[in-house]
Amino acid sequence: MMNWCGQWSFVVAMVAVNFAFAVTNALFKLILDHGTSRVIILVYRQAISTLCLTPIAYVRERKGRPKLTARVLSQLFLNALIGTTLAQYFFLLGLEYTSATFSCAFLNTVPAITLVLALPFGLEKVSIRSKAGQAKVVGTLVCISGAMVLTLYKGKTLFGSDPRDVDDHIVNNDGNERWGIGSTFPAACAVCWSLWFLLQARIGKGYPCKYSSTAFLSLFSAIQSAILGLITERDFDQWVLKGKLELLTVTFAGIVASGLCYVGMSWCVEQRGPVFTSAFTPLVQIFVAMFDFSFLHGKIYLGSAIGSILIIFGLYILLWGRNSEAQEMKEHQVKEEEGDCSARSQV
Repeated sequence: MMNWCGQWSFVVAMVAVNFAFAVTNALFKLILDHGTSRVIILVYRQAISTLCLTPIAYVRERKGRPKLTARVLSQLFLNALIGTTLAQYFFLLGLEYTSATFSCAFLNTVPAITLVLALPFGLEKVSIRSKAGQAKVVGTLVCISGAMVLTLYKGKTLFGSDPRDVDDHIVNNDGNERWGIGSTFPAACAVCWSLWFLLQARIGKGYPCKYSSTAFLSLFSAIQSAILGLITERDFDQWVLKGKLELLTVTFAGIVASGLCYVGMSWCVEQRGPVFTSAFTPLVQIFVAMFDFSFLHGKIYLGSAIGSILIIFGLYILLWGRNSEAQEMKEHQVKEEEGDCSARSQV
């Protein structure tokens, strides 16, 4: 019973994490449409996360914290740059150019990208001769095909059409250009986030302090985002958050999304691995699509629907192959242990 509860605790944690991410992304879309600077959002989000996590990390991990070496600090700095600062900046750029549902659809490719990037590091293996290995390859290819459909094909509006629109499936060149440019940013975010999972798996082995490592990630990201903001945002009026919605959004994003959610993901990466943790990313799109259609009055296009279906279908082929492979490995280990026991008994 305890083992069953322990297994489900990871699932519950990742569902909660992705629901929180969906709420954050929907709120981000609202304030971006009202003219809030994307870099300023990132700076405040990471600063609030740092202030929230630092005292928790000090109290909970002050006794069992291992020595913080220069190597660990450099790894945390690099992970913050790739998996936090750049990933979130690219995602906010995608939100600005496209819809929340479309941007989140690209996050569904994270498990497939994570698998591909994990192969050179030896974190995952693929045996082409086995059905499980073939399923992992096919699932990855289907995910990539879905991402290409999302990028290259928009199509007509399926939901959320406005009666004032004239032939929604015939869009002007400016709209097509913005959609094409906007699709590259969530794709870049997906690659950065996949790298975060892999780097975090490595960091977790040498520095297994979830609160402290996330606090350092937030601190480094806040510094990196502030430097990026000073370079790209010269209008200092943008640095002042004016409305209640902006304050609510960055506070929620800092405490929950950048703080507690990253702690939860770090825990799951440490316990179940990067591919398992990244496998729950399609939930973000499902939750965001509900918010986007219900509250943000966003549009869902044919290309987005086809691409998302392909990605999710490919994702679960990939996960089936991975689970089957893990089961085969367990059975093989059990047989080897039984063979060793019988050999010892004969001796």
